[in-house]
Amino acid sequence: MSTHARPLADRLAATSDAQLEELLRLRAVPADVDWDDFFDAAEALLESGSIERALVALTRTEAQLLRAAAQGKADAAAVSALASLALVDGEGKVQPPVAALVMAQPDVPPVVGADAASASATSAARAAERAFTTIGSLADLVLAARTTPLVLVSTGALSATEKRRFTDIGDLNDLRELAEIAGLARAHDRELRVTDLADDWLASSFPERWSHTVAAFRHALPRGVRAAAGWVPISEWEGAHPWDASWPARAVRWRELATRLGLMAADGTEPEWTAVLRNGGEVDTSSLESLLPTEVDRLFLQNDLTAIAPGPLQPALDTRLRSMTEHESAVQASSYRFTADSISRALADGETAHSIVQFLSEVSLTGLPQPLEYLVSQTAARHGLVRVRPDETDGTVVSSTDLHLLDAIEVDRNLRPMGLIRSGAHLVTRVGAETVAWALSDARYPATLVDRDGVMVATSRRRAAPSAPVEPVSYGPLIARLRAQQGPDSDAAWLDRELEAAVRARALVLVEVAMPDGTSREMTLEASGIGGGRLRGRDRAADVERTLPVRSIRSVRVLES
Repeated sequence: MSTHARPLADRLAATSDAQLEELLRLRAVPADVDWDDFFDAAEALLESGSIERALVALTRTEAQLLRAAAQGKADAAAVSALASLALVDGEGKVQPPVAALVMAQPDVPPVVGADAASASATSAARAAERAFTTIGSLADLVLAARTTPLVLVSTGALSATEKRRFTDIGDLNDLRELAEIAGLARAHDRELRVTDLADDWLASSFPERWSHTVAAFRHALPRGVRAAAGWVPISEWEGAHPWDASWPARAVRWRELATRLGLMAADGTEPEWTAVLRNGGEVDTSSLESLLPTEVDRLFLQNDLTAIAPGPLQPALDTRLRSMTEHESAVQASSYRFTADSISRALADGETAHSIVQFLSEVSLTGLPQPLEYLVSQTAARHGLVRVRPDETDGTVVSSTDLHLLDAIEVDRNLRPMGLIRSGAHLVTRVGAETVAWALSDARYPATLVDRDGVMVATSRRRAAPSAPVEPVSYGPLIARLRAQQGPDSDAAWLDRELEAAVRARALVLVEVAMPDGTSREMTLEASGIGGGRLRGRDRAADVERTLPVRSIRSVRVLES
């Protein structure tokens, strides 16, 4: 048992619940840990594994302070900031178990202190273009996940199928990470789903999208690279957590994300808009916007069923246009293609032939081409040919005026999992109506979901993730359990604990015993048992078995294990 656990246990017992919770959180203690009292807590926090985990989380400044304190070269007042991590005692001195592990860590290199170099006009322009491309690709990912959540494998990574699906929008891992940092998507039930923030973000302009994303990026930065409300120069990020072996690779990832967002130029210099953010100021996009093309609100509709935007299309228009087209290119002059499937998808989402024609007429610089108008009207006419409605038993009824179409659906191998069977002039199944409607649409049948009264219902595959993060772990029950065992006689409790540990280890102990005449006597015993308020052990000097009342023992010290 560590001789340093007792004073730490006393300090833990004397702290407030809020301070204790902060310590447990900083030391990453599991909320369900099986500690019974503050002695358990102190011993656990002084274990080498627990100390090493705390050292890994230290920033460069904290590591420098702790190393100097372990060498006796630091001011106690400066080191006292580490008391919240239980790495120093009440006087700001480093705990001996901590000091041994600190001195085994590599030296902490000093901070160079050089400020970030300003980017040239060319580098800043390229950084702005990269930021614009990244936000556009991020929008592509969010739009796709809003329609159909992205599949994750058991490790939490995106599946190979999803990676192949998004080969044209850049590094999918970077985009997925940015989406989660910005709160636009979150892993849930082995799917990457959008959150409630996604709709507002998609409807925003590029400056608003970028501002939201970089503000979230700044907030998410690790402690070691934060500086007040901003961050230290990116060139210093590599050494931010000097005793964390995994940090260099993580620092590279953060640098890559910063570059993707245009916060750092490819040559490592810093654009004008980054300096404001780094120094903790409000997001200012004016200098960034001056290097980007103006968003447009009109497009060219062509006879080949394509739409060409002569520049970056306003996000709200782009989002709606994508709901009824296949997006073919993500360059500044975006291209969209209308197909029967894309029009059917829009109709299933709640659009009508009239609303589609009206929208396209308003944004077109070339009018509405006849082939496109014909495609919309024909698809809309065919769209309601197969009607899918729930029945009274939560099953589904599929009906159509085209009996040959029902026959085709009944024998379609791709639809066998739906369990569709003939019932008079209809097909019935126990599967839910919305699931059946999407299965029929995927199989290219003109299916429409209606309610029990025959009124069309817009369908959506969107499965949103919770918009708020999971509540932080509560240490309330653990703290309450520790407080419940906090008695007035901590000396007696600690003595019992020392004796029990000595008996378990069959240790040789030096005990100080109070004699009836008021004097004290020291005995060297090989502890063998404790119970009924008595300690049993062999007296090495007299070579006899002794039994001592625990209440008469004033102190105990382990001589050997």
